[in-house]
Amino acid sequence: MKKLSIGELSWVEISKKALIHNITHFRQLIGKETVLCTCVKANAYGHGLQESSTIMLQSGVDWLSVNSLYEARTLRQMKINAPILIVGYVPLEDIQESVELNCRMIIYNRETIEQIGKVTNRLKKKAYVHIKVETGTNRQGVLLSDLPNFAQAIQKYTYIEIEGLSTHFANIEDTTDHSYAMLQIQRFMDAISSLENAGISIPIKHCANSAATLLFPKTYFQMVRVGISCYGMWPSNETYISYQQERDHRFKLIPVLTWKTKVAQIKTVPIGEYIGYGCTYRTSHETKLAILPVGYYDGYDRGLSEGHVLIHGKRAPIRGRICMNIIMVEVTDIPDVRLEDEVILMGQSEEETISAELFAHWAGTINYEVTTRINDRIPRVVIE
Repeated sequence: MKKLSIGELSWVEISKKALIHNITHFRQLIGKETVLCTCVKANAYGHGLQESSTIMLQSGVDWLSVNSLYEARTLRQMKINAPILIVGYVPLEDIQESVELNCRMIIYNRETIEQIGKVTNRLKKKAYVHIKVETGTNRQGVLLSDLPNFAQAIQKYTYIEIEGLSTHFANIEDTTDHSYAMLQIQRFMDAISSLENAGISIPIKHCANSAATLLFPKTYFQMVRVGISCYGMWPSNETYISYQQERDHRFKLIPVLTWKTKVAQIKTVPIGEYIGYGCTYRTSHETKLAILPVGYYDGYDRGLSEGHVLIHGKRAPIRGRICMNIIMVEVTDIPDVRLEDEVILMGQSEEETISAELFAHWAGTINYEVTTRINDRIPRVVIE
């Protein structure tokens, strides 16, 4: 285990065993012939870009996908040579660096085509691009009616190769009714046909995110892009229910992340005293508090007031408002709590668990946001 620096008040532990377990499952699910591309954008969904990427590649992942060029640059600086797909926007002025770093780019703008063409002609270097076609999410993407002309515009450039065609689902993880997802799949198939009718063959077709990979083998095509489920989190409760109903294979995703801090002070507060900013909580009995050195700057949502943390395997309820760098919790009923005792903010302690899903419920959001908001400055420590 990596030794923490002096002064670390909070840290995230990444279970190598759990991550390998999840990756192994997806490899078994999709088979050896399908390219397994794992998404490590947003600091690997809060799990640590460098730490998670290293383990994933050691576990047999074929490609990595990121959102931004700076993430791809970080991976290349780590001497990672695996294919990297940038799924977000690459500014025109950064196209050359992306080409020099041998990054694949998702494209949907003609201006991007022109800039890649200029750069590759000047460098005499090939660039591999993946066209994103719009099938119903209406974010990035080329309209289906424009797709053949868009692809033909790319073919004018000697050094640009159309390697992939992709799309993204709008609600496949938000419902147990997958009729709209099926419509998007059909539109994607129509996109493939329109290109083939124009004499354009695409080697790698891909549309499957975590939910699609778990639920629908027909979405695999030549590559899947698995995100949140790599890290042991279900995309939604609806996806979990659908998986149990629609797939014979039974599998338990194992959460990879545990977020910890330590007790910074213990104090006893008399009955009738207010706790924290705004005087939102008043003690109804003599109350023993543990002060924790973490807050909303670190990514612990300020909106939480009914949540709890785990100390000695027991629940310690939050008292008062979450501060910028401090949380107050009650430990009146937890014996022998001492200064610098370990505290679980998210994760498991003995028989109690605070999952990302439970935390999201308290905060009125989704598990994606909960883990990605954990501040990047907080160290990620790999444990076996």
